[in-house]
Amino acid sequence: MTTSIHQRIADELGVRQGQVQTAVELLDGGSTVPFIARYRKEATGMLDDAQLRTLEERLRYLRELEERRAAVLDSIRTQGKLDDALEAQILAADSKARLEDIYLPYKPKRRTKAQIAREAGLEPLADGLLGDPTVDPQAAAAAFAGPDLDVAAALDGARSILVERFAEDADLIGELRERMWTQGRAVSRVRDGKETEGAKFADYFDFAEPLTKLPSHRILAMFRGEKEEVLEFVLEPEPEPTGDYERTIAVKFGVADLGRPADKWLSDTVRWAWRTRILVHLGIDLRMRLRQAAEDEAVRVFAANLRDLLLAAPAGTRPTMGLDPGLRTGVKVAIVDDTGKVVAHDTIYPHEPKRQWDQALGVLSRLAAAYKVELIAIGNGTASRETDKLAGDLIAAHPELNLTKIVVSEAGASVYSASAFASAELPDLDVSIRGAVSIARRLQDPLAELVKIDPKSIGVGQYQHDLAEAKLSRSLDAVVEDCVNAVGVDVNTASAPLLTRVSGISAGLAENIVGHRDANGPFRSRKALKDVARLGPKAFEQCAGFLRIPGGDDPLDSSSVHPEAYPVVRRIMAATTGDIATLIGNGAALRTVKATDFVDDTFGLPTVTDILAELEKPGRDPRPAFRTATFKDGVEKLSDLEPGMLLEGVVTNVAAFGAFVDVGVHQDGLVHISAMSQTFIKDPRDVVKPGDIVRVKVLEVDIPRKRISLTLRLEDEAARGGAPGERRGQGAGGPGGQRGPGQGGGRPGGGQGAPGQGGRAGGGGRSGGDGSGGRQGGQGGAGGRQGGGQGGAGGGRQGGGGGQGGQPRQQRREEPANSAMAEALRRAGLTK
Repeated sequence: MTTSIHQRIADELGVRQGQVQTAVELLDGGSTVPFIARYRKEATGMLDDAQLRTLEERLRYLRELEERRAAVLDSIRTQGKLDDALEAQILAADSKARLEDIYLPYKPKRRTKAQIAREAGLEPLADGLLGDPTVDPQAAAAAFAGPDLDVAAALDGARSILVERFAEDADLIGELRERMWTQGRAVSRVRDGKETEGAKFADYFDFAEPLTKLPSHRILAMFRGEKEEVLEFVLEPEPEPTGDYERTIAVKFGVADLGRPADKWLSDTVRWAWRTRILVHLGIDLRMRLRQAAEDEAVRVFAANLRDLLLAAPAGTRPTMGLDPGLRTGVKVAIVDDTGKVVAHDTIYPHEPKRQWDQALGVLSRLAAAYKVELIAIGNGTASRETDKLAGDLIAAHPELNLTKIVVSEAGASVYSASAFASAELPDLDVSIRGAVSIARRLQDPLAELVKIDPKSIGVGQYQHDLAEAKLSRSLDAVVEDCVNAVGVDVNTASAPLLTRVSGISAGLAENIVGHRDANGPFRSRKALKDVARLGPKAFEQCAGFLRIPGGDDPLDSSSVHPEAYPVVRRIMAATTGDIATLIGNGAALRTVKATDFVDDTFGLPTVTDILAELEKPGRDPRPAFRTATFKDGVEKLSDLEPGMLLEGVVTNVAAFGAFVDVGVHQDGLVHISAMSQTFIKDPRDVVKPGDIVRVKVLEVDIPRKRISLTLRLEDEAARGGAPGERRGQGAGGPGGQRGPGQGGGRPGGGQGAPGQGGRAGGGGRSGGDGSGGRQGGQGGAGGRQGGGQGGAGGGRQGGGGGQGGQPRQQRREEPANSAMAEALRRAGLTK
């Protein structure tokens, strides 16, 4: 079975079986994906980290399948029912669903009506009627009747036997399941009396859409609405059942209405089997499949956004002032030096109600001068723009300080502040000051600071609280591990949480490294790591290449060259400059080296090529260069925005339906997917990533609902005049957008054009659309009989939601489920 697993994964990845087999052996031997991807390229035939992560997931699934297959075989063998044909069928099952279909008739279960009927000796009656429909059911059943069993009961028992037989035919169930998946639809309706209480699910009060067209966020929204007992959520085989499913069952078992005595009874049995057993069973299966698909996509989006956030450009080792904005509670101030050490802190009260503006400027200027501050990091929560203005006044009043201000995301800062690690790291600081420290440090090095926070608390996902905990954690942990190891870690400054993410280092080992460093001073070489308690040869092999020691005894220790490959570097050095210090960074000398000259039985061409690239630019950081967005002066709140404004902003999150952009008004705006490009795009991440600085145009502002519609297509026409929801043909997609099958208000198109995004195939429903169409709506259009609302909120008889988020930024990012409007807005693509 092991060989078949390797071959199957190889086929799925499009690589050789030998590559997979070697990778599996390395994983089983304790090697991590980053280590294998970086330092075992020859062994795996250049499998990259993405392929290795996929291989790892598929290996887990297929091994679980093999374990379940063995359990199924043992169970059926114990029952004495395993024959060669059944065993072959079980061995050929290529998925868990197929295996369970085969096992269903043999799966131990409570006594069913069919089992009771068999015990009563009624199976011959069932077989007789199915095999010879010319027999009269009443007459046949009379032969089985007795004092305790009348004719009707005998026929009911025979029907139960056939119903169970029909419902447990693996081939039939597999065929019907796939048909229902491709032809069926999801239907949701509001429960009686829940209209007001469940207003956030208004878009799903009367909703139907094909299963294969449902995006992840809608699926999860309906599941949540059902869980909160607001929605009734069912899966239907097709919009108008035609009996095709029942005919398929009848054909499978030779049932046909030819006017014979038993034909009607058998047809009723088929109908009963479909409606009471098979449809219910398929509904459960497809709900699981639907949730699985939605979770997979949501996890993918979350992981991709987290990767971009972790690999955001670092400002570097520069003294930084962190400002955690607040009104009544004041602005918390923390100064960290170029190593991230806290050197000063204070609290100022420049805003309402104290309004100590000049006094606050005095405190900040003294701190900045005393500690030679270069950067000011301002959290983007409540009072962010007011605090940004304070920093601007500070810069204007003291140009000699050469300060630069940057607004940074504070998502997760409160989680860090109250964490056990923060208490241990900053024991003498109040929880509120710790948040300012985190804000300052995440500007210096986002990766090093964000690894201290549970990835799920960073808030760059959608519906993260509805996802399977194990699946989400496994995926996010893999992202963090890959990012940390791609960048590398300075072992003499790294925190224990950061070290824990390095290949081969456990939490306990990370504490040991920090303890050894504190007791003995900075590590002078990678070899010195072997003196750390419990850091054995395997752990050293896995971690050494990812740990950096700048300014140590060996210049190579600050590079990504693994110590095991140092002999190769020595040979290169001997053939060129003769001195390692002059070789590193010497592009002219390195370009004269032929990589093939240094290939041997241990180190192949990929490794030697990597070594040469690293020697030319040692310790190269894969993250982009640091730059900042400049928010427009005078634009500090929603009411300052006007349609048509051109602004610079920072992408804070990317979802399946668009991207959120901070333009400096306390409320992120939405760039809907239809307003991102002149050409069709399937994934917003093809255009932007979290942390990107972008130029946007304001299309529409809805102040009462705190929604901003933006576009990256700067030539798009902004909405002018009229109330939100009455502006025809504009929405997030602009006037026209990418033409689809629906009508966006007064103008055609506006949608992506795919079913489910415009026109009759779209979402929407009677109570509003989501920018993806309704009965008359179209993505990017106002849509609907009474308009749609901005933000591509077309569709529906009552117009749509639209716009962007209705809750404060920090609450919306970290707990999107809390907003009363969140669910309707998610379908509109206007919140996370």
